[in-house]
Formats: sequence, structure tokens, C-alpha cells
Amino acid sequence: MIGVLNPAGPVGAGERIILYDSVAIMLAIVIPTMACTVFFAWWFRASNTRAKYRPEWSYSGRLEMLVWSIPTLVVLFLGGIAWESSHDLDPAVPLAGQTEPLQVQVVSLDWKWLFIYPQQHVASVNQLIIPAGVPIHFELTSATVMNSFFVPQLGSQIYTMAGMATELNLLADHPGDYGGMSAQFSGDGFSDMRFTVTAMPQAQFNAWVGTAHGSPPLDAITYAALAADHTSTNAMTFGSVIANLFHDILVMRPIAAAPARDGKGS
Repeated sequence: MIGVLNPAGPVGAGERIILYDSVAIMLAIVIPTMACTVFFAWWFRASNTRAKYRPEWSYSGRLEMLVWSIPTLVVLFLGGIAWESSHDLDPAVPLAGQTEPLQVQVVSLDWKWLFIYPQQHVASVNQLIIPAGVPIHFELTSATVMNSFFVPQLGSQIYTMAGMATELNLLADHPGDYGGMSAQFSGDGFSDMRFTVTAMPQAQFNAWVGTAHGSPPLDAITYAALAADHTSTNAMTFGSVIANLFHDILVMRPIAAAPARDGKGS
């Protein structure tokens, strides 16, 4: 909850506004109800001779109008907020930025997250490195059970499902480390399925990509071992990625020993 109330990007900030507005609207019922409960208990106490006792009373049109108008207005206001926000914060809608979005492919495994950078031809596990101020376009799927990708400070939880790709667009306003997690119970290792999002200046991100190219490759054998290990793991980086890995996972095709792609496009 602390992360949700301390957003670090436009999507998270928009969702915090919706949360505040929704709470304020619902308090329009909660506060008067609590006040009336105390007032009625005090007014109709046994010692109050001014309170009228009406055992035959059964209906008042004005009272019915008041009782039903308030929740009706609350539903209309909340519905309006949901309608507007579902369009304004649609996960698939690209975010405005001064540069082209960075493409990141996300695969949920047991019990870890695999991040593939198709443009840079590198990959990482349980560590998402992004440039601050640059829109990030995520394409997500699952190699196992359904899961949920969520970075509270950046916003927009979204599901990952085997055989299906979902889209998400996020942006980190400034450099920093932001916690990410699985928000969908998916088995024994669910509670350890966490990762770190590190936003850094563009030049520093480019330097990280260059350093990452010196890491071991993510080939068919390495991926098979990664997928077969049903435990959480420490953060790791891969200097090259087997060609079409995300697509093959998405269509549930056996991962063949194809040549890995490095930063030079080989």
C-alpha cells in the first residue's frame, strides 16, 4: 500500500488520484451513517421525553427519496470515475514521451521473472533495468501458470497467461529502485516471486547494456534449466538471447537450439 501511495510514474500517479477520489466519494455515505448512528442512539435514549414514539409509522416518501438518492449518486460518481480511468489508464495505450518506447518482453516462470530486451538482445532474471523518463512497452506471457505482474509505484497490475500475450505501458519519472512482485497466488513459491526495477539515466542504461553483453548467453539449454528449476533465484544477466524465445514460449513451442542473438544482431 505504501508503494501505491508513493507513485514514481504517470500511471501510478493517476491510479492514486482514482483511489483518493473513490475514498472521498464513499465517505459521503460512511460519515453521515456513522454520525446518524450516534445521533439516533443519543436522541432516542430512554430519558429523552422529547423523542416521539410512533409504533404505527411505516412509510415516508421524502425519507425514501433521501435514503436512495445518496447511494445512487455514489454509484454514478464511482461509475463515472471507473469509465474515465479505464480509458485514460488503459494498459495497452502507449505513454507520451520524448523518445521511442523501450521494448521489454516478460515471461513468468516458477518462481521467477524473465525479462528479455529484444532491441538490445540481452536478458535478465528478477532484475528489470530501465532508463528513467523513457516509456516502457511490456509484452507479457507465462511459461507456466497464470500470474500477475505488478510494480506498485509504477502502477497497473496485469496478468500473464500461458499461450496469451498481454500489453502494458509504464514509465518511471526519475531514477531509483522500485519493488516488483507477483500479485496472483500461483503456488508454493509465490511469496518469493519478487524482482527489482532499477530506473537510471539513459547513458547509464546504455552502459549497463554494454556490460551485459559480456554475460553468459541465454541459449536453449540455459533456458530449459531455468524453466525446470521450480524455485526462486537471485538476479542474473544474459549477454545474448536465443532467437524468437518469447514467441516460442508464447505459442508453447519447444525451445530449439537456435543461434543466440547478441547486441550486434547476430
